[in-house]
Amino acid sequence: MTAGGRELISARWWLVPGWWKRSLKEVPSTFNARVETVDTSAMFRDSFKRRRCIVPASGFYEWTGPKEDRTPHYFSAADGGLLGIAGLWDRWRNPEGADIISCTMVVRDADEWTSKYHDRMPSFLQPDQFNAWMSGEAGKEILRSTPPQLQEWIVSKQVNKTGQGDDDPRSIELSLI
Repeated sequence: MTAGGRELISARWWLVPGWWKRSLKEVPSTFNARVETVDTSAMFRDSFKRRRCIVPASGFYEWTGPKEDRTPHYFSAADGGLLGIAGLWDRWRNPEGADIISCTMVVRDADEWTSKYHDRMPSFLQPDQFNAWMSGEAGKEILRSTPPQLQEWIVSKQVNKTGQGDDDPRSIELSLI
């Protein structure tokens, strides 16, 4: 939050802690922060205490099926609104001296509905929880709040082809279930 309120900024996905001394390629898997260890893991605990954010999302993907033939599913809010995902951010200075702002989302055990697709899910925040999360007043209990009602579609397998057509709008074309 800034003095004028919240601001929307672009950040690199995959949290890089400000204290990181190695190369960017050597950062371990930090694209998700598990709610169970978000306050104790060396990679996340400082951001949990001091640098929280909300990751706005129109939806998210999960894949099901055998590794050689994965089916992508797209999830969004049932009411069509934006989703607010609990996140963390940090600022890291690379060896060339440039600041990189990075972020991650907090994930939790899946609820009953989502567990059909994956054993984890994002930690969603309701709008009335945003201030408590951002200010640090809320502890980990907020990260296990009841998620919004979601809807699911099976989508084009184009989303499985990393590096091929990443900007192709057909990647999110909805298929009939």
